[in-house]
Amino acid sequence: MHDLILRDARLPGRDAPVDLAIHAGRIVGAATSRGREEVALDGRLVIPGLWDAHVHFGQWARTRGRLDVSAAGSVAEACATVRAATADGLLIGFGFRWATWADAPTAAALDEARPAPTVLLSGDLHTAWVNTAAARELGCRAGLLREDEAFAAERALDASPLPQAAVQDAVRAASSRGVVGIVDLEFADTVEQWSARMGAGIDGLRVSAGFYPDLLDARIAAGARTGVEVDGTRGLLTHGPLKVITDGSLNTRTAHCTDPYPDGGVGVQNVDLDALTALMRRATAAVIHCAIHAIGDAANAIALDAFDASGARGTIEHAQLLADSDAARFAALGVTASVQPEHALDDRDVADELWTGRTGRAFPLRTLLDAGARVALGSDAPVAPLDPWIAIGAAVHRTRGDRAAWHAEHALTVDEAIAASTRGAVAPGEVADLAVLDADPWEAGADALRALPVALTLVGGRVTHAAL
Repeated sequence: MHDLILRDARLPGRDAPVDLAIHAGRIVGAATSRGREEVALDGRLVIPGLWDAHVHFGQWARTRGRLDVSAAGSVAEACATVRAATADGLLIGFGFRWATWADAPTAAALDEARPAPTVLLSGDLHTAWVNTAAARELGCRAGLLREDEAFAAERALDASPLPQAAVQDAVRAASSRGVVGIVDLEFADTVEQWSARMGAGIDGLRVSAGFYPDLLDARIAAGARTGVEVDGTRGLLTHGPLKVITDGSLNTRTAHCTDPYPDGGVGVQNVDLDALTALMRRATAAVIHCAIHAIGDAANAIALDAFDASGARGTIEHAQLLADSDAARFAALGVTASVQPEHALDDRDVADELWTGRTGRAFPLRTLLDAGARVALGSDAPVAPLDPWIAIGAAVHRTRGDRAAWHAEHALTVDEAIAASTRGAVAPGEVADLAVLDADPWEAGADALRALPVALTLVGGRVTHAAL
C-alpha cells in the first residue's frame, strides 16, 4: 500500500490525468493499489516544488512585522509614515528607496518625526536611517548609514530573540506559495538556527544553510561540505555555501562598476581579487561551494576571475550588471547566476538614472541563458517577498501593473522561469517535493502569474500546505 496517492493529477505536457503514488517520501509511479491517504486533485497541475535560491530568512520573518515605508517617495513622505505609526519603544521600518529622492535622509528629519528610537532599513538592506535615540541604543552613529555601518546596525537590531512563532508563520507563508526549499544566506549561524527550529517542529522547508567568512574556519573543522546533511534534521537541513559580499548595491551607488555614476565614483570593491581568490581556494579545498555577491559589472568580472583562479564551484549572487562578454564566462566556468528578477522592477527607475546607457546589459537573464549559463531565481527576501511566483512573473513579463515591460528582450519563457525555480522532476524515483497549482501558469497574464494560487505543497511526501 502506498503512503499517499494524488488522484487525477495533470502533469505539464500531458493531456490525460494520472494517479501519482508516493512511498517513503518519493514518487514511485502510477498508483497500482490504494493508499493510506488519498487526495483528489481533480485535474490540477502538478509541478516540482519551488525553491528560493537567495533568502535572509530571519530578516524576512522580522520584516513581516515591521513598518512598511516602501511607498515613500521623499524624506517628508517617509517621515509622515513614521509620524503616523502607533508603536511604543523602538520602531523599525523597512523598504524605503532613497537613491532618486531630491533630499537626503538625515537624523534631524527622523528625530523631528519621532523622538523615540527609530530605525528605517532600506529596501536593499544596504542602508539604515537611524535617529539620535536609536543610535544611542544601538551604539552606532545617527543619520544615514551605508554598507558595513548599516550591516552592523542590522545585526544589533537582530540581536533580540526572534520568536519561533514568527519563524513558523513565515515558513507556512512560504509553503502556501509552493515553496519546498530555500538557500538561507542570513548573517548568522544558520546551521545552529535551523537545527534548533527543526528540533522544535518547524520542518516545512528544506534549507541549504549558507554562512560568511567569519565561520569558514569552524565549518572546515566540522567537515561541513556543501550538500551534506546536518545530523538530526531528517535530511531537511544541508550545509550550504560560503557567502562573500564583494561590492555594494545600486541604490547606495556602491555597486562596483566600470563606468562612473552620474555624481562620480565607481562604487566600492569590498574584497579584492587576491583576497577573494584565497578565500575561495580555502573553501574549495574543503568541498564548500561559494556564493559571491556581485552587482556591478566590475565586481562581476572580478568574481568570475576568482572562480577561474580558484577552481571554485558555486554562484554569483545578483549579477545585475554584466560586461557584454561575461555571460559566456558564467557558462564556461560553470558558475550559476543566482538572480532576483523582482529587483529589476524595483530598481528600473534607479538603474535608468544611475546606469544611463548601460541598462541593456542590466538584469540580463536572456543573455545569460542564451550563453548557456545556468540561472537560479530567488527573492533576496526581505528585499523582495519570499514568493517564487513574483520572481517568475517578473522574469517572464519584466513588469508589474500597467507599466511597459523594461528591457523585454531579457524576458524568460514560463518554462525557463519555472525550471530556474525548481529542482528535480515529477517522475518515478524523484523526491516527492511537489506543488499543486490552482491555475495554469502558461495561460496566466502578468499580474495573475505573480499571484498564481497554490492548492497543495508537499515536502518529501508530507503535506505542508493544503487549500483544496
